[in-house]
Amino acid sequence: MNLPNSLTVSRIFLVPLLVVVLLTKFEGHRILGVSKEIVGAAIFGLASLTDWLDGYFARRRQQITALGQVIDPFADKLLTSAALVSLVQMDLASAWMVVVIIGRELAISGFRAIASSKGLNIPASGLGKAKMGIESWAVGALILGPVYFGRFFIVAQVGLWLVIIAALVSAAEYYIRFGPQVLSKQP
Repeated sequence: MNLPNSLTVSRIFLVPLLVVVLLTKFEGHRILGVSKEIVGAAIFGLASLTDWLDGYFARRRQQITALGQVIDPFADKLLTSAALVSLVQMDLASAWMVVVIIGRELAISGFRAIASSKGLNIPASGLGKAKMGIESWAVGALILGPVYFGRFFIVAQVGLWLVIIAALVSAAEYYIRFGPQVLSKQP
């Protein structure tokens, strides 16, 4: 297994650790003397960093593989979905917002699968990548929550609204740009 795919697999393995840290009630909210919010944000940050690194190394080393093209988006969706669902359980994110974000991810994945079955490749758009960046920042900030941001926690919540907007606009962009090709192309 090459380095980019190894980084992607490591992201997948970080997901259950993140959920355990976020949702387990630790005595004093500390893990080995460190607040669970800091540990959770660090795990999420490390996992998010592997998302950037796997793509960087795959392109730089010319190690783009079919396996990587399948597991990288899966790992991204698994990480963000697990983090967002955990935030709902922690009362740090609204369930309806998380449903919209995850629903968009599933819809775009389905759209790409249909396109792929017809021989079309739909690359990530700039707006889709921006959504992922905003989402990573917002989730990290929400994990740290009011404990570390106090009054400024509202900034993290505004970040989640920006994710909703970017998710909906980028979904519309995918459908506008590629919908006619996907719908008209014969299998």
